[in-house]
Amino acid sequence: MIIRFQDWTDPVPPFEREVVSRLPEDESTGKPPLLFVPGLGHGSWVWTSWLTHAAGRGFRAYAVTPRPGGDLRAHVHDVVQTAVSLPRQTVLIGHGAGALTVAYALGRYPARAAVLAAPVLDGWTTLWTALRANPFGTLPAIFGGRLGLTRRQLFGDRLAVEQAGEYLGRLERVRPRRELVTHRPAPDPVGAPPVLVAGSPDDRIVPRASLDRTAARYGGAPLLFPGMGHDLMLDEGWSEPIGAILDWLEKQLAPGA
Repeated sequence: MIIRFQDWTDPVPPFEREVVSRLPEDESTGKPPLLFVPGLGHGSWVWTSWLTHAAGRGFRAYAVTPRPGGDLRAHVHDVVQTAVSLPRQTVLIGHGAGALTVAYALGRYPARAAVLAAPVLDGWTTLWTALRANPFGTLPAIFGGRLGLTRRQLFGDRLAVEQAGEYLGRLERVRPRRELVTHRPAPDPVGAPPVLVAGSPDDRIVPRASLDRTAARYGGAPLLFPGMGHDLMLDEGWSEPIGAILDWLEKQLAPGA
């Protein structure tokens, strides 16, 4: 882990982080642990299906919810501190604004690999897309109010209305920090780990052009799942993205990769 001057002069206050886990039956597989980071208004609960699926594939799977109300620096601190506490060099997986946190964490922690799912790294484009898709839920957040997300933004048409309503009821209505739009570009990852960008061309929060730009930033093309919404891990067909992500990861871990 890289320690910066600001960490000494203005340290991030300690915080008791919520970490949940799913462990494989055989923990001697030699596979690296996975650390999942949720996005804005989401908690560790959104990863339940993906954690269970990853454990079934032989990965130790963990999810951390960064401190409520913390800025980007504090969230990065929480992710890095959690990663270094795990038994082996960790794979970081972030969703939405959590992918932005992971992108910054990669500049401080030498991850084994990383996955940015529906990443909110292109702040101005994401803001404009959200305004067009949901002006009444987005405008209050611009002026210091709480962000309201809709079923149409987060999920595809195949997810049952009742299930979508249950998920929406569990989301926290938060006041987004301005830095989600005004942040500087993420630093280069320490150790040049492989980075995968995954998303949907039908996402009404992160448009396809933003996925392409983020993937190009890390030297690749996005892995796309048409018909799904922003919340890949909750939407109907959630097993397809995590299955493909783990397939990609196992290829990266193969000898000689």
